[in-house]
Amino acid sequence: MLVLALDSTTSACSAALWRDGGVLARRFAAMTRGQSEVLVPMIGAVLDEAGLTVADADLLAVTVGPGAFTGIRIGLATARALALAAGKPLAGIATPEAVAAAVPPAQRHDRTVLAIVDSRREELWVQAFAPDLTALGQPQALAPAAIAVRYGGQALVLAGDGAAQVLPLLAGAILADAAPSPDAAIVAALAAGRWAAGTALPPEPLYLRPADVTMPACPSS
Repeated sequence: MLVLALDSTTSACSAALWRDGGVLARRFAAMTRGQSEVLVPMIGAVLDEAGLTVADADLLAVTVGPGAFTGIRIGLATARALALAAGKPLAGIATPEAVAAAVPPAQRHDRTVLAIVDSRREELWVQAFAPDLTALGQPQALAPAAIAVRYGGQALVLAGDGAAQVLPLLAGAILADAAPSPDAAIVAALAAGRWAAGTALPPEPLYLRPADVTMPACPSS
């Protein structure tokens, strides 16, 4: 199976082509903003390197959140447009799962893997996984103190800028040797397995809180 995957949900942007367990081409860049300008050229570079087109893919995949609202929308809009234009199926992957899957198996052994995504708010988005990456519940928005009480001493994975808030509160936790943001190559591998099993998420945004929107004041009559 040939999968074209992309991610822009956190402080990074990436695109990758994956086929049957191997990465054909990959681009990754850390950035807090500007994904809308970078993502499409990244996808083009990945396709050019592999000598392929979107039409050659069997499946497209995209992270659906939780994450930055703008980043989620950029990734989903781009993936939906490509899938629609090429007539290809599109699979969604949760951001925490992609983060947790980057942790090497040796570090996951006999420990809970905790994926933490920075919300740029007081709360953090958290999801726990078993050593085999089976989800131990749904993603949640938790305050750092609540994370410490519930998961102190367990394995820790960080996405975004949560380290300063979380590490001092998790006595005995291990900082996993993993990328701080989802990697499209991992998203592609996850999507291939989930699509085959029928467990991929729909390509819809996964939000844990409403967007910050200020409604315009109604004009006085």
